[in-house]
Amino acid sequence: MENRPIGMELRKLSLHMKRYMESHSHCKMIDRITGSSSWIIAYIGEEKNKDVFQKDLEKKFGITRSTASKTVDAMVKNGFIERSCVDYDARLKKLVLTKKALDILDIMDRDRRNIEEVLTAGFSDKEKEKLHGYIVRMTKNLESCSEDKV
Repeated sequence: MENRPIGMELRKLSLHMKRYMESHSHCKMIDRITGSSSWIIAYIGEEKNKDVFQKDLEKKFGITRSTASKTVDAMVKNGFIERSCVDYDARLKKLVLTKKALDILDIMDRDRRNIEEVLTAGFSDKEKEKLHGYIVRMTKNLESCSEDKV
């Protein structure tokens, strides 16, 4: 079998997805919204019945504390989210969507469904399930490696 680096192909796919998302309706409608911000807005919107904290973003998206902090700071600055105190712990600040973010949530959801359809065009449900499993397994493989093992 020919050597076809999976990592390189996944990186290329990620870049194409980013370009696709940033060139579609919700990103065109509002300046300063990036693909990663749109995924975060969607996640907070989906979790509307529970408090979402920066630590949740780190876990959900596999990003570092530093990256999460910079992203949240930019989203606050651009008016998409606010940090709000919680009654049960004054040290914690939950992330809350602003009206600006709520106004584009439906459009963003449509765009996310659209990219899923484009990505999986021609795949059977069984193939999509297997692919998802493979991607989850690759992610877990990388997460289980500490830097000192690499």
